[in-house]
Amino acid sequence: MGMQQPDEQRAITTARHVLSGLIRAGIRDLVISPGSRSAPLAYAAAEAEAAGILAIHVRIDERSAAFMALGLSQSTGRPVALAATSGSAIGQMLPAVMEANHTATPLLVLSADRPDELHGTGASQSTRQKNLFGEHVRLAANVAAGVDPGDQVQQALAALAGDQHSAAGPVQLNLQFRDPLVPAPQERIIGQAWTAIEPGVWQGSAPAQQLGMPAQDLVPRRTVVIAGHGAGAEAQRFAQELGLPLFAEPSSNARFSANAIGHYRPLIAVGMDHIERVVLFGRPTLSRPVGKLLANPVIDSVIWQPAPVAWYEAGRRRETPVSSWSQLQEFAGTGAENWLASWQQLDAQALQVRQGLNHESAITGVDVAEAIWEHSPEVLLLGSSNIVRDFDLAARPAAKRSMAAHANRGLAGIDGTIATALGLAQGSKQRTLAVMGDITFAHDASSLSWTPGEEQPRVDLVVYNDGGGAIFSTLEHGAVDASGRYANAVERLFATPQQLSLPALAEAYGWQYARAASKEELSAVLASTQPANLRLIEVPASRSSLRAENLELNQQVGQLAWPEL
Repeated sequence: MGMQQPDEQRAITTARHVLSGLIRAGIRDLVISPGSRSAPLAYAAAEAEAAGILAIHVRIDERSAAFMALGLSQSTGRPVALAATSGSAIGQMLPAVMEANHTATPLLVLSADRPDELHGTGASQSTRQKNLFGEHVRLAANVAAGVDPGDQVQQALAALAGDQHSAAGPVQLNLQFRDPLVPAPQERIIGQAWTAIEPGVWQGSAPAQQLGMPAQDLVPRRTVVIAGHGAGAEAQRFAQELGLPLFAEPSSNARFSANAIGHYRPLIAVGMDHIERVVLFGRPTLSRPVGKLLANPVIDSVIWQPAPVAWYEAGRRRETPVSSWSQLQEFAGTGAENWLASWQQLDAQALQVRQGLNHESAITGVDVAEAIWEHSPEVLLLGSSNIVRDFDLAARPAAKRSMAAHANRGLAGIDGTIATALGLAQGSKQRTLAVMGDITFAHDASSLSWTPGEEQPRVDLVVYNDGGGAIFSTLEHGAVDASGRYANAVERLFATPQQLSLPALAEAYGWQYARAASKEELSAVLASTQPANLRLIEVPASRSSLRAENLELNQQVGQLAWPEL
């Protein structure tokens, strides 16, 4: 204890070596929260930013910082570094690290730590954090105090990128720092020799899959293509080339073209007995009917998997993985006669049914979904829970892709949604629209805080405020509630009603506030010119009739007859 380090192994020297290695590899963003033990990283980052080779994003809450880093990484396509002081600060990052694990998002957690000699002594803010994230990181590496971090940095970069056996994902690099934690008295923020480096270009991602040309002489089949979260445009291309109906979730980024069946979710019950085969792209996350379809033992199914994925373990799903485009085509075949046309006709009929239903509320989640999808924002983030399912039902497929749609569907949690939107906006440099329910908003409301002096992102935050968690009424809990057998337990314990004042929160955090009580008003607000960079849009609504309306829609659509074309 009290051992003196050589000058080249000071804590700030270690931090400079770490950041130098990351910047050379192509990492250009660091999200950091204030703290003392992480001070060497903060000072080194300030030197790098002054030299124009790194962008710093400051968040006072580590949970918000981690989700912002998640959005930054997903929008830029490269890893983002995330730094914080020791102790519970690192634990705050766990939800975002878990999401990054299941979405193969490369987050690099730089966890500042006390040196080994202080562990177990009761030293302030010290805990066993070297392997805090467990199996949710691809690698947990430790850099002991005073040790050159070069080898561990290279290991971390390789683990972030993934390989042919493991998907990309989050990594923890635990950095143990001894005092002193500040630069030497003669040092200044500018003119640091170590910053005279050339920033690299991230090469970690696997090369794009080379897709083949449409195969010839394929067998006509009654195959459907399911595009789950993150499927990408190749799912749409596959369905279009083979003349197959496409069931695309809104965050698949494949929900476009005439092949996309907008009302596929309630229509699966109508067409289940007519489906022979299923081709799955991406991760299906939203729909019990899709889950039932994929589990049907008489329907053969495959999953397009040209590279390792992070969201399921090998051998744990029913679908057969396929990595050859030609084999995928041979399995699917071409659309049988009138196969696509039958689904398109059903979709048109389902739309008429939905539009013919009466609603008690002046505006519904479906109305919000239609208004926003028609507005076609540059970047769209869909909150989990009920609102993303409203989009899945009502987002009418366009002729071509016109936006980048995102959602935290790795674990489908509601936490960190606002912070993720801020990261998406900062990374894309485009106006980003995030839409969520009031409980999702309340869960992350502190992320509305923005650091003065930093460039503001351009974000529209639409909150569908129906005073509680509406999704539970559409599940089996709604039947329990309707029966009265458990008094108000479902309302209190699941819906968790709240009475937030969104105008007050907007004012407190410095956001512009707007209110839209109808679909027309929402469309007008979204179309307004020159809005503030940070805008909070409240859509007041009621959830009292949601369960009944949902049941009526599913019942009426489920009674549609299979077309005789």
